[in-house]
Amino acid sequence: MKVNSVRNYYIEFWLENGILFSRFQEGVEIDIERMKGVVSLREEISGGENQYWLYDLGNVKYITKEARDYADKYGQNYLKSVAVLVNSHITKYIYNTYIKLKKPIMPFLVFTNKEKALEWLLEIKEKDMK
Repeated sequence: MKVNSVRNYYIEFWLENGILFSRFQEGVEIDIERMKGVVSLREEISGGENQYWLYDLGNVKYITKEARDYADKYGQNYLKSVAVLVNSHITKYIYNTYIKLKKPIMPFLVFTNKEKALEWLLEIKEKDMK
């Protein structure tokens, strides 16, 4: 059965107009166990289908290296493209530089503006539909 939203005590996911959104609770710290929970919930709401994901990190206090490594290795199932939303232009620059060097397996870009992030995902989705 497909669900339209899932949550736990630190993150919420929901589907809206064919886009997967997520938002963390304010001040959350992401360690390996919480990252495993994030990946599990995202896979649950994806229902085995690839998603266009707007991943809002604005409320996150920090993410441990172990959690980032776990997400890099195990967190890419059921994704067509990812737009990450952050609060800082410096953070955006650092992430986007890292992404260019890493060359992810799907379109992946970091934004500071939610509307621009959503517009980018919708453009990719539209191209994929053709």
